[in-house]
Amino acid sequence: MREVVVNERSTLRADTFHKFLSNSPAGGWFPALQGLTWTITRSNLPYTNLFFSPHLKKAFIYLSWWWYGPDVPYDLLPTIASTISTLPTSTIQLLRAGVDNRRGSWEYLKESLSSVVLGCGPSLTELNSPIPMSDAAINHLIRLPNFRTWNTEGPPPSYSALSLPLLFSPLTELTLGDSAACGWLPLFKRLEHSTSIARAVTPLSRMKESLTLLSIENLDGSIIDVALATTIQIFRNLITLYVEYYCYAPGEEGECTFKLNNDSVAELATALPQIESLLLGYPCAENTCATTVACLVPISACCVKLQTLEIHFNTTNIVEDLKNISEDPRYQALRSLPRCTLARLGVYHLPLALDEPGFETVAHGMIDIFPSLDHCAGRAGNWGKLSDKIVKVQDL
Repeated sequence: MREVVVNERSTLRADTFHKFLSNSPAGGWFPALQGLTWTITRSNLPYTNLFFSPHLKKAFIYLSWWWYGPDVPYDLLPTIASTISTLPTSTIQLLRAGVDNRRGSWEYLKESLSSVVLGCGPSLTELNSPIPMSDAAINHLIRLPNFRTWNTEGPPPSYSALSLPLLFSPLTELTLGDSAACGWLPLFKRLEHSTSIARAVTPLSRMKESLTLLSIENLDGSIIDVALATTIQIFRNLITLYVEYYCYAPGEEGECTFKLNNDSVAELATALPQIESLLLGYPCAENTCATTVACLVPISACCVKLQTLEIHFNTTNIVEDLKNISEDPRYQALRSLPRCTLARLGVYHLPLALDEPGFETVAHGMIDIFPSLDHCAGRAGNWGKLSDKIVKVQDL
């Protein structure tokens, strides 16, 4: 048998598990097992090592969905931690541990996950877990030669406390969840700008070339500003950049926290020529941001592979802003370049107030920026009307 799934729907009773354990042959019941999906329940926890194999390549460990609430089994956390620590790691390629932090579960599981990671060798290619790790485990992980995909919610190591300098493997996908980006992005900037130009290999040199996906999730309490954008620009081969951020929860009052302007957006677009999917936060309804519709011109001209876009831009004077693009010397050279083939522009909660001539002007202006555009996806009804007008203009 190559793969086993153990979860809360398993029909095996505790006495059956016990019989398996009591009569286990030499080498275990599943000596050639390569894939284990284990959803921890109170009944299967004592018998999980039945399914541990020295040939495991994929291990997915989750808490039962029944426990994602006030019933998180606090009394079982030490046992869960101890069991995870015994996971065979010599051949592990994919490791995922989906565990909630209610009742401080990460406090118990940090050491366990760290010990597992420290036991992983060059076969490991992917780690997906919100559980923080020790500094030593992180430093070991990022040096593994075939490590490519990392989804983490934990903070970076204490840079000054490490016995070895950080040296990142050529990661291709990095997802920073919750507050992780607040620690990791400043560290990337520090590593990039504190390194001597004379050095052939820098901590980020391989990752800078290899990273194609950067996802920043739940950027709570932060802003999208120049500091964030300049750090992202380190990774010039990005194909996908997601900054999943709401200025405030829909339906609540707040303020716009998108602090880029047209020039900083242009600089970011110039730095990401390979980008295909770009989300810079979900546009809010405040209409107070410094970017105007003109910021879309360098995006279209510099990011010719772009297929998905969502970004704040101020629509208060959108008609005049579109008219002024042709007169602005910053955009003269860009307007002569080929444009991307973006068909759908995400505008979320951006407001749009136009009279009938205004719809005509904006429709032509948007097509001039995005020649393949046929839809503006927004919550305000006028975006639907504008989309209809764009389609009619495209059909002429």
